[in-house]
Amino acid sequence: MADFYDTLLPCQSPRVTVIGAGNVGRTLAQRIAEKNLADVVLLDIVGGLPQGIALDLMAAGGIEQHDSEIIGTNDYAMTAGSDIVVITAGLARKPGMSRDDLMAVNAKIVHEAARNSLKYSPDAIFLVITNPLDVMTYLTWKATDLPPQRVMGMAGVLDSSRLQTFIAMELGVSTADVQAMVLGGHGDLMLPLPRYCTVSGVPITELMDAATIERLVERTRDGGAEIVRLLQTGGAYYAPAASACLMVEAILRDRSRLLPAAAYLDGQYGLRDLYLGVPCRLGCRGIESILEVRLTDAEQQDLHVSAASVRENVKIAIDSLTVAGAR
Repeated sequence: MADFYDTLLPCQSPRVTVIGAGNVGRTLAQRIAEKNLADVVLLDIVGGLPQGIALDLMAAGGIEQHDSEIIGTNDYAMTAGSDIVVITAGLARKPGMSRDDLMAVNAKIVHEAARNSLKYSPDAIFLVITNPLDVMTYLTWKATDLPPQRVMGMAGVLDSSRLQTFIAMELGVSTADVQAMVLGGHGDLMLPLPRYCTVSGVPITELMDAATIERLVERTRDGGAEIVRLLQTGGAYYAPAASACLMVEAILRDRSRLLPAAAYLDGQYGLRDLYLGVPCRLGCRGIESILEVRLTDAEQQDLHVSAASVRENVKIAIDSLTVAGAR
């Protein structure tokens, strides 16, 4: 008679594929592995690059005390069976460039990455980081034809974290006591909501004057560009990777976290057929619900202006794919 233990099925860890081994992708792979959230497949088109990064990260396993497997590859077949696919691949911003300047080149990259990933992981949830974020998330949804709750973009977590940090720095308080909320597109027309920003429950409108709040709002809108100007050779990656990791953890551990994400809107906030940053409840099924917070007339108008910009850029991106023969 076979030993009881011989009949047990092998355990299988969750698997997260990260497409793009640039600074954001490799930092995200490190965070996922070191938090023991999942095994990671790091994919890039450059031969040897993801393999080398994966080996280096694995070599730190004994120090960091994690048991995650990290695989570097240039072959989409190695990503098979992923629970989550994170798309970071694309051209990074350079000084003087806006997120929208990346439109055509990144549209083709993201479209191909989404389709290739879906072949091997048809049940995966897709998380998009590539800029321009809201547009690339919409293209991923179109390319995969998945239910919209299984496709989302990382932006609001990052933008809210930046505002949270700036508020804490201004007031000299711990970031742990600050809550911030930013809606809208991930760009110059994003919509920080000071009325919903608090320090230990106290609205920031009670703690600083309007001019200071507006200065912090503008710095948040310019947060990514400020880092690009300082670095001169690339963009932000520590905070974007941390933001994506938070979303990955909420999904894999079914934590039902209320987080701002680029989600598909079908009537919420009076908007339809586009991806835009709104508060969402994230769990094992992806975006499980969308929270509609009360907006003033001015805030509602600003959100629709942001949405109109995203919608126009989606059209430009789709037209570029049509010209390139990607559809």
